[in-house]
Amino acid sequence: MAKVISIANQKGGVGKTTSAINLAASLAVLEYKTLLIDADPQANSTSGVGFDPRKITNSIYECIINDLDPSKAIQETQTPNLFLLPAHIDLVGAEIEMINLSNREYMMKQVIDKISADFEFVIIDCSPSLGLVTINALTASDSVIIPVQCEYFALEGLGKLLNTINIVQSRLNPNLGIEGILLTMYDSRLRLSNQVVEEVKTHFQNMVFSTIIQRNTKLGEAPSFGETIIMHDASSKGAINYLNLAREILQKNNLAGVPTQREKLFKAEETKKIKMN
Repeated sequence: MAKVISIANQKGGVGKTTSAINLAASLAVLEYKTLLIDADPQANSTSGVGFDPRKITNSIYECIINDLDPSKAIQETQTPNLFLLPAHIDLVGAEIEMINLSNREYMMKQVIDKISADFEFVIIDCSPSLGLVTINALTASDSVIIPVQCEYFALEGLGKLLNTINIVQSRLNPNLGIEGILLTMYDSRLRLSNQVVEEVKTHFQNMVFSTIIQRNTKLGEAPSFGETIIMHDASSKGAINYLNLAREILQKNNLAGVPTQREKLFKAEETKKIKMN
């Protein structure tokens, strides 16, 4: 059965979709068969791995609302071992259509349960809200990663999100854990970034990942090419950060072992590119 991880924060612009895409890609590169679920009507994860949301006919919406077999909606991406369950704008209407259903909080879990055995990790990119679709994602998840940007107002709204997680734990999914708080958009040159890192680590201590995602222009460029950072520039700081995050999660879940042949080749390619630059 797959480990299901939601990437959630009701604040926009915190690196949530970037983290979902590139964590999923990094796990895939490390030879873990990974499914990325786009649970955001903006469908940025869908376009970020090379698909045009306007041309998507079968998506997470059809799986939730029309009981479509999710295997008919899953797309294979250009990254080996990485698959996508896409989204499109129709997902906006899902909350209204689910509102009167008795099991409305479990619709996404029912979808994931059908294909969980086919993957080792499922990463869910949640929308920047605490609506019913996000509640569905948390109810279906084993754990949640909370991205927090290293900027002013970093902790704004975090208490509300943690309260929502507590409610889901007590009423819907008692097994939901917090995988960790992920610091993003870090710039070591800025005093503010360093202050935010210290503040978050002081407040949340062991809940904070050791890996910090640094500001990197390549991370911003990659989605415009419909590529993950791994495919766009494997030697960039962004690619190295997300690979380190993937390894940290594997260690946390007791899955880290001897590097695979693919990982060895990938590291050799990273070293070669760095030397050439």
